[in-house]
Amino acid sequence: MTRAQALAAAIVRLEAADVPGAARDARLLLRAAAGLDPAQLTPRLDASMGASEATAFEAFIAARCARQPVSQILGTRAFWGRSFDVTPDVLDPRPETETLIAVALDGPAPHRILDLGVGSGALLVTLLAEWPQARGLGVDISAAALAVAARNAKKFGVADRAELRRSDWLTAVSGRFDLILCNPPYIAEDALPALAPELRNWEPRAALSPGRDGLSVYRKLSVNLELHMSKTGRALFELGQNQATEFKEIYSKSMGWRVSYVKDMDGVDRCAIVQR
Repeated sequence: MTRAQALAAAIVRLEAADVPGAARDARLLLRAAAGLDPAQLTPRLDASMGASEATAFEAFIAARCARQPVSQILGTRAFWGRSFDVTPDVLDPRPETETLIAVALDGPAPHRILDLGVGSGALLVTLLAEWPQARGLGVDISAAALAVAARNAKKFGVADRAELRRSDWLTAVSGRFDLILCNPPYIAEDALPALAPELRNWEPRAALSPGRDGLSVYRKLSVNLELHMSKTGRALFELGQNQATEFKEIYSKSMGWRVSYVKDMDGVDRCAIVQR
C-alpha cells in the first residue's frame, strides 16, 4: 500500500469517528509514522509503506479514532516555539495559555518565579528559558506530572534553575516570589459532560475541574497569596470564559488586590493580573 492510499483510508476512518480536522491529523500522524519532515511528505506520498511504518500509522489512527489527542499520541506539544513532552498525566498546553507568557514577558524580569500547578512545566520552563537570570519553583499535587515537568526542564536546559516540589497548591511553599503563575482547573463540574472527548476522556480530570462552579481554586489561593508575593510582584492567573467578573469579586472586592485583564486571541479575558 502506498502512503497516499493509507492516508485516504485513514481520513475516511477519522471522519467516521467524528474526529475534527481529520485530514490534518491524518497527515500529521502519517508524517510521524514515516519519520518525515513537513516538506517531505507530499512528494513521497506515492512511495510504498514499510512494515514498521504501516504498523505505527495503524496504531496512531486507532488511537485518534478513540479520540486520544494527537499530542498524547505523539508525546509532544508545541508551546511558545518549543516542543514539550506531554502525557495523559498533564494538561495539554494550549495556545490560549501562551497569553500568560506574553503578559509575563511584557513586564519586569523576575528573580524568583512560582508556578502553581506546574503540570508539564510549559509555563515555568518557558519563562526560565526566556529569562536566564531567573530561578523558579513549580509545585503540583501529582507526582506523575512533576516527572513530566522534570523531563521538560532538562530538555530545555533549565533543570538547574527549576525546583519541582509536590504540594497541594501553597501548602508546601515558603518564601516570596516576584512572579506567580497559575493555570488552575476552572471548568465547572456540570460543564464536563459537554466537553470534547479529547478533554473529557483523556486529560487528567483534576487538571480540568475543581468541581462546583470552577472558582474554588481561585478562592483558596486568594487567602494566602500575599504571604508569597514580593512587594512589587505580580500574579498571573488563567481564566475560563466568562469568569472575569467573579474573579474580580474574589480578589479585588474581598481581598483588596488590584486586578486587570488581558484578552487572548479569541477576545476572551484569559489572563488576570493581580497586584498589591
